[in-house]
Amino acid sequence: MQSKPIGTDTSADSSRLHAGAKRFEDVMGASASAFIDHFKGVAPDFGKYILEWEFGDLYGRPNLDLRTRELVIIASCATLGSAGLGAVKMHIGAALRAGVSRAEIAEVLMQLGFSAGLPTTIAALDAAREAFAAIDAASAEQA
Repeated sequence: MQSKPIGTDTSADSSRLHAGAKRFEDVMGASASAFIDHFKGVAPDFGKYILEWEFGDLYGRPNLDLRTRELVIIASCATLGSAGLGAVKMHIGAALRAGVSRAEIAEVLMQLGFSAGLPTTIAALDAAREAFAAIDAASAEQA
């Protein structure tokens, strides 16, 4: 079952959802409706909660620019080890769209070696390499 299009809900939370969906699409370069639908079979409201809270509320806060915010998210997700590597890959794309360089992403991940441990750091750097390769492959297909 596919969710109804973003912006057609008239509930009190619809402005948060609409703002979060727009920001998600701008930052992540992906469909907010597809993101919500990804969780439908197991946790129907989870995608909506992420859009409302993370992208509607947290991403809308004024004290961090998008570049810094994405680097913080990449670093924090990387410290989660294998549980965070999918998010690391997803946010690498967002960071690159925000103007962060590949070298800056690698440097942030290398800094985790001491605090998060070398195995975690190596896994995060491998995830970055995979994300960069996927981005390069997608760019080559579009060219």
